[in-house]
Amino acid sequence: MDIQPVPDTKDWTWVLRERCPQCGFDSRSPQRSDLAALCREVGDQWEAALSVNAAPRQRPAPQVWSPLEYGCHVRDVFDLFDVRMRLMLAEDGASFANWDQDETAIAEDYAGQDPQVVSAELGRSADGYASVLDGLAPAQWERSGSRDGGATFTVDSLTRYLLHDAIHHLVDVTGRPWS
Repeated sequence: MDIQPVPDTKDWTWVLRERCPQCGFDSRSPQRSDLAALCREVGDQWEAALSVNAAPRQRPAPQVWSPLEYGCHVRDVFDLFDVRMRLMLAEDGASFANWDQDETAIAEDYAGQDPQVVSAELGRSADGYASVLDGLAPAQWERSGSRDGGATFTVDSLTRYLLHDAIHHLVDVTGRPWS
């Protein structure tokens, strides 16, 4: 029987207020002007991590995602947050549903995807998100939206939240703390 990872039901929005002790990333530290470049850097590091991993499908434990599964997740986070950001830019008080990442991992067969394809898609997704950030006017960073459950974000905080997720899982995969 295939054992699935334990669903993560924590509210991770606290990472917008303090440094994550597990991965070392402090979402408050980067200047807004550096966020697009940081998205690209994280995308590049993910591409490298997936391309050098000799066993990208291997889970470190039955209930922990493999590097490939984490890569698929991070790719999808960039894509989903791109949609959410664009919605926030287009609509006043945009609203979006919660996303069940664990359901998506099963439905999209993360474990069965091609690591090289995922690596390239992840890089493109990170760059695409960053490209939107590159074109933002100062007031657009403050555009807001909320998801089911009441968490409210601005384009700025959504980006910092995304970066934490991508970096946190990069640390999960590489074992190297973020610096």
